[in-house]
Amino acid sequence: MEWLIPVVIIVAVLALVGIYLWATYNSLVQLNVRVDEAWSGITVQLKRRADLIPNLIETVKGYAAHEKAVFENVTRARAETMSATGPGEAGIAEGHLQQALKSLFAVAEAYPQLQASQNFLGLQQALVDTEDKIQAARRFYNGGVRELNTKIKVFPNNLFARGLGFTEREFFEVADSAAIAEPPRVQF
Repeated sequence: MEWLIPVVIIVAVLALVGIYLWATYNSLVQLNVRVDEAWSGITVQLKRRADLIPNLIETVKGYAAHEKAVFENVTRARAETMSATGPGEAGIAEGHLQQALKSLFAVAEAYPQLQASQNFLGLQQALVDTEDKIQAARRFYNGGVRELNTKIKVFPNNLFARGLGFTEREFFEVADSAAIAEPPRVQF
């Protein structure tokens, strides 16, 4: 009978460790899925913006046909954002696109008739709205990444999280944060 007490203690400890591992694993899976969902939200908004940009370019082209380099830069930057595969690449592409859009809106400022065009105004407002949604999606994604990375790094999770296949995720940061400080706007 004396051997029964140590066996019960060992079984109880193993059961507690098992329950802890099970709960931690499930919470890591949930956080991982939340981060994937948040990244999907960002890609949806980036796609929405990328779909708006050709319409905006065509509208401005009608008024400023001689500004070919500006249109090419915006088109190139748009393609770069569409081909980005992760947060790092997307961050760099975001900076390039913001700079290109600022150039496009600078051209638009030189044409008062364009600024009065309802089509241009509608596209510009949709783009500003999309930029706001991208910022919100970035905050949601980065919050999820923060939670997941913290859960992976804290003790005792750090002892086995990587062994279970969980790795830290990359924050979505733009290389040139000044380029995205504000959504592009046209001054009337």
